[in-house]
Amino acid sequence: MSVKHAISRGLELGRSVFQVGLLKSGGRVAAKLRADRFRVGPSVRTVQPQAFLPSRYRYYRTSLRGLAAQLQSAGFRRRFTGGSPRNRAVFLAFGLGVGLIEQQLEDDRQSAATCQEIQAVFRKKRFQSPLKPFTSGYKLEDYIIGNQIGKGSNAAVYEAAAQFAPPKESDRKCSLVQLKEDEEEGEKARSLTCCSLRNFPMAIKMMWNFGAGSSSEAILKSMSQELVPAGPLALKQEKEHITLNGEFGVLPKRVSAHPNVIRVYRAFTADVPLLPGAQEEYPDVLPARLNPDGLGNNRTLFLVMKNYPCTLRQYLEVSTPGRRHGSLMVLQLLEGVDHLCRQGVAHRDLKSDNVLLEFDSDGCPRLVITDFGCCLAQSDSSLQLPFNSMWVNRGGNVSLMAPEVATAVPGSGVVIDYSKADAWAVGAISYEIFGQRNPFYRAVGLESRSYQEKQLPALPSTVPADVQLVIRLLLRRNPSKRPSARVAADMLHLSLWGRKALANQDSAGMRKLADWLLCQSAVVLLKGCDGPSGNRVEAELQRSFLANLDLEDLRTAVGFLLYGREQRQACILSA
Repeated sequence: MSVKHAISRGLELGRSVFQVGLLKSGGRVAAKLRADRFRVGPSVRTVQPQAFLPSRYRYYRTSLRGLAAQLQSAGFRRRFTGGSPRNRAVFLAFGLGVGLIEQQLEDDRQSAATCQEIQAVFRKKRFQSPLKPFTSGYKLEDYIIGNQIGKGSNAAVYEAAAQFAPPKESDRKCSLVQLKEDEEEGEKARSLTCCSLRNFPMAIKMMWNFGAGSSSEAILKSMSQELVPAGPLALKQEKEHITLNGEFGVLPKRVSAHPNVIRVYRAFTADVPLLPGAQEEYPDVLPARLNPDGLGNNRTLFLVMKNYPCTLRQYLEVSTPGRRHGSLMVLQLLEGVDHLCRQGVAHRDLKSDNVLLEFDSDGCPRLVITDFGCCLAQSDSSLQLPFNSMWVNRGGNVSLMAPEVATAVPGSGVVIDYSKADAWAVGAISYEIFGQRNPFYRAVGLESRSYQEKQLPALPSTVPADVQLVIRLLLRRNPSKRPSARVAADMLHLSLWGRKALANQDSAGMRKLADWLLCQSAVVLLKGCDGPSGNRVEAELQRSFLANLDLEDLRTAVGFLLYGREQRQACILSA
């Protein structure tokens, strides 16, 4: 056998031995013997790889540097190679294979360090509130209340303005939302809504109080989920205690500010007033002093938020976004869901009615997740709910309930994992964003508890291929094969802004991608809060992506994208 043939055989032998894990114990011994000299840096958090991802993930759990050093030692060589030139050549090739793997691991260490440095820079750039801070506003009398702008199953929303801070004239384009539609005869501008946002820049949400009692403490405890998106000054604080009209309350778990999550600026209890349309719209929830047949209590919770022009559903009823805007809208929902998941909150009632919408100066829609009345916000942040009885509340919208939630059977020790449930709902809402009927509403007829993935309707050909892939993956029945909101968001980021970096990329080496991340960071920092054309939404998305960089999430996203492209190429060749 020639030396060249022996080296080739040795490389194959090295790979096969590593794949079956025969040298794991040798790696541990080698690392222990040379711990001081060959210490491996801190490991990077890993995610469970999908079925199609490379088996090389197992390499990152082995001390390869210590193993390579042991292979080079004289004692190790004498023990296995003997004096034969052929055996020495085979073993030399084996050591070279280990060294190549170690080099890849070193590249990953550098890529991980790059991600951490970028993340540290952009996490310092906090999201700034769209409303100017104010110090008053803890009483209903502080506000001028206008017309009703929305009503749900547990609350009514009214436009409002602060009497203590009269609104100033604004040059924003959102005071009258104009949706431009291209028609065969030309462009025709249509008005979606005409709320006077300049006169009423705020919105007040009045909760309906049936059984929480009339004390501030009882109301706050019963409706604490609504306070999850509340700001640090939302509740009045006196002497380091939270007080609501003299009553002590319980501070709920809250999430930090994010451009795609609603912000509650004030929360207080007050007597239920007779607001415009109350007798006609919701007479049964009024207290007996306002309606003798009413079932509501005298006091309830009021939430003060920013006033948005419309909901996502209202916008989609009159307009269908284009390829890029549609992709950006799906990405914003994923960024909002990821922000909630990172802070231990599952929304559990995502639908187009619970997403608010406005436009930036470039006309790009900005989406904001709202209505946290059904959310899961436990103190341990596990996103897991014990399901020992059918009386346990599994969430709001049954039609958009993820399969693992809808099919759960109550019993001793049964736990529902909500870590990917909201991401599944985003996949279903994406059909609406791209002008299709939601497949899990009655018009199409699929049920989340029983559908098969092949039954999902095809998306329009105008939807980018990578976006179609993301939606298909989000709607996988098995949550272990479904990407997290963070991974799905990374896929869209790479598809929108990193296509050149992915041109010759594989899911193992991340060096080229790390170089692209450095360039992207410099570009985003130079842009500031707005892009070159004033696209503030895109700038916010890019900063959010860089502030949440994680090497293993990024690697998984690359693996999914490459898998999708391989599948598309295979379909083209077989056609």
